[in-house]
Amino acid sequence: MKIMKEIEIIDICLYLKEANILILADTHIGYEEALNKQGILIPRFMFKDVIKKLDPVFHKTGKVDKIIINGDVKHEFGSISEQEWRRTLQLLDYLGKYCNEILLIKGNHDKILGPIAKKRNVKIVENYKVNGILVIHGDKLADKETLKGIKTIIIGHEHPAISIKEEPRTEVFKCFLKGKFQRKNLIVQPSFNLVTEGTNIIKGKVLSPFLKHDLSNFEVFIVGDKVYDFGKLKKLKD
Repeated sequence: MKIMKEIEIIDICLYLKEANILILADTHIGYEEALNKQGILIPRFMFKDVIKKLDPVFHKTGKVDKIIINGDVKHEFGSISEQEWRRTLQLLDYLGKYCNEILLIKGNHDKILGPIAKKRNVKIVENYKVNGILVIHGDKLADKETLKGIKTIIIGHEHPAISIKEEPRTEVFKCFLKGKFQRKNLIVQPSFNLVTEGTNIIKGKVLSPFLKHDLSNFEVFIVGDKVYDFGKLKKLKD
């Protein structure tokens, strides 16, 4: 489904067709290990599920020019866990088969990412611009110079999700948001952390400074067996 004329949703990724770039956000590799350290014991299945989810994406796009991970590649703030070392390198090796270049946008969880990126000669950048589009993690605002000439901003960080109630149960789905920020188009990507769906944007408080305003007119695109256009957020709140 096209979320904008030049931008397509493919599962929980965005595809910039003209630039031949695939964008995913917030993989949070090492999340299960971090939970286990907190005494929350869950099986370490996420990496296999990430690959399983990406395979049909690349079947559709074929080899792309660039793959961008839009922040929070790994989960731990102040260290690199064993799981993060091993699985991040494996993910980079997998992605490398389907692109000419991988770019890592620095997220708030990526305090110590350099040693991993260096192992695979992958660049870490604060943001990336192409064809009037700015890709930035979203944990902090871009300055005026960065926003100059930009028509569309793509962020992660927020992990948006929506709960849908069908009696007798409620299900939570990852979703994309599309709205405006300072008269520019703003697209918010769901996370590629497959352990959790994310934060219910109807009930939860927003994290990104890009979203610290009325979101009622933001459009919601829910990702299930396919992508569904659920209209404006204010209708879902009602």
